Amino acid sequence: MPDTLAKPPQLSCYTTGLVGYLAAEDPAVPHRFATATRLAVRTDLPAHGLAFSHHTRVDIDADGRELAYRGAADWAAAREGLLAELAARGRVLAVANTEHLAWAPGYGRAAAPHWILVHGRRDDGWQVADPFAALTPHGEQRPFAGLLDDADLARALTPVEGYGPEVLHRDRLVLGDAVPVPPMDHYRWLVRTEPGHAAARRRPDDAPDDGRWLFEPVPVLSHILAALVADPAAAARHTDDMWAAARHYAHRNAVLVSDGLLDPETAAAETAAWQEIPKILRIAAMSAARGRPRTGLVEEAFTDLIRATEKSSPVAPSEG
Repeated sequence: MPDTLAKPPQLSCYTTGLVGYLAAEDPAVPHRFATATRLAVRTDLPAHGLAFSHHTRVDIDADGRELAYRGAADWAAAREGLLAELAARGRVLAVANTEHLAWAPGYGRAAAPHWILVHGRRDDGWQVADPFAALTPHGEQRPFAGLLDDADLARALTPVEGYGPEVLHRDRLVLGDAVPVPPMDHYRWLVRTEPGHAAARRRPDDAPDDGRWLFEPVPVLSHILAALVADPAAAARHTDDMWAAARHYAHRNAVLVSDGLLDPETAAAETAAWQEIPKILRIAAMSAARGRPRTGLVEEAFTDLIRATEKSSPVAPSEG
């Protein structure tokens, strides 16, 4: 595993890969990611729909180069695209499928997009790293580093089928604001764009996309709670979003405490309240599936988080 991935922060499966990729050129990116963390929610989607932006952009360099998706309908074209980016950058983030990752607890039973880092090509295979570690509903995932041959890598990058709109929102907004995404039935990876690309694409108001967004923490959490109460089935769709936010805020708070910007006791209370949210949503999702919504349980957990958030007052990043 590359040195920059030896001790990555414990983030989501997307952002762990993102930080690992960027750390090769900027060792300070774990700190930058912490200060960029902020949960924003889009408020104008139909039927109480939710879309999230978890952080401001951290991938744009001083020359305006940013990450952007590429895709291919067949493995031969995807293979050439991966090789080209390896030759240009020495590493490439690729979109894998947990159902086809032998080291993932969801192997053979749970499909979801998952970012891995391809950082080399040898005669005997592709050098692959997956620094993500977590206890998931399917079991414990530990970091992976090893060689995959062509067939194994093609299988690992198998496009996900049967996804919901929440997956599309995550993939569009994974870098902080909306970026074009290739068709979901294509092999997908990310490349560095040419200088100046980011400046030409930015929106004047720095919103993640053209929708209406909330950025202030308490209104954000209140809106999410209202949507979950209005549609108890939404708990199952958005548990992963809230789990990712909990991991991001745990990292953010730890960094702010180390920088002297947040009181340790206040940070610990907020982090603990965040970590309860995905646990409660999993319980609520299972109850809703049995026809017995647990909206009161969800309300209690979010109320606790809102109270803890109100007591937390670090210097916040801007919306852009």
